Amino acid sequence: MTHDPRRVTVRAPAKINLHLEVGAPREDGFHPLATVYQAVGLYDDVTVSTWHEWSVQVRYEGLLADPDVSGASADPGRVVPLDAENVAVRAGRALVDHHGVDLAAAITIHKSIPVAGGMAGGSADAAATLVALDRLWELETSDEDLLAIAATLGSDVPFALLGGTAGGTGRGEVVEPLPDTGSWWWVVVGSDTGLSTPLVYRTFDELTDLADLDEPSLPPDLLMSLAEGSLIALPAQLQNDLQEAALSLRPDLVATFDDGYEAGALECLLSGSGPTVLLLCSDADHAREVAAAMHAAGHPRTVAVPAPVSGVHVVSYDGGPVG
Repeated sequence: MTHDPRRVTVRAPAKINLHLEVGAPREDGFHPLATVYQAVGLYDDVTVSTWHEWSVQVRYEGLLADPDVSGASADPGRVVPLDAENVAVRAGRALVDHHGVDLAAAITIHKSIPVAGGMAGGSADAAATLVALDRLWELETSDEDLLAIAATLGSDVPFALLGGTAGGTGRGEVVEPLPDTGSWWWVVVGSDTGLSTPLVYRTFDELTDLADLDEPSLPPDLLMSLAEGSLIALPAQLQNDLQEAALSLRPDLVATFDDGYEAGALECLLSGSGPTVLLLCSDADHAREVAAAMHAAGHPRTVAVPAPVSGVHVVSYDGGPVG
């Protein structure tokens, strides 16, 4: 096969969970969830081109993903695999299997979303790869089929396709867009070391009386605040059932919460299974002030981001910008 010089670059956002309610494990081992996803202005870019075999390379960029930001040694748990186990490669293989075509691609991930940070960076890369290869090879996969393929790759991948604000049920893969008229600002505080999602769930099971857990459901009060764009009650409506388990594994994060409140955050919340900490702010100016205070308090992996933002979208085709 001769190399096809065309390239497509797709951008995908990180996610946060404004609400994450966890139920007792199902027979298949997964926990039922009710979650409110929100896409935030922190992105990975994925560039694809046709190649004779599957390959992937990763370039770590930005304050949250670059291992050199703090001068700390790279955490082995935060290194993205560069083989067939990479979720972007799995996404590409799933797409060609769906269409029954014999194609492969070279994939380059420009990673700004933290690895093992509770912000679904791998899911973003998978979603971006699906859209990029569909565009590159002109497969014209329907939105319904893309979402179905995405659901086989990971619980958060369907949401990465949609972006915005959405409710997630099942194990998180059943997504439905939610009304959200707000313009929200968050300060994202990263960590030098990651946290294993399976370990956090196991710890949750150990710390929780599973027999007392109700079936998870979406919270009507939070949904109303989002629909109305109202910040008044939002801080008290944020919930993450995994937070206690994650903090028991990483008690050092309690100090990050304390620093966040000291910096003036309206509320502090763990992002997904952690260890990234989210600080809710009132507007862009407030977010910049809080971020500066966190930097001064010794948290170099800190950025201010808007929300909600759109899901995956093509940013360049054949090396030129789209639109």
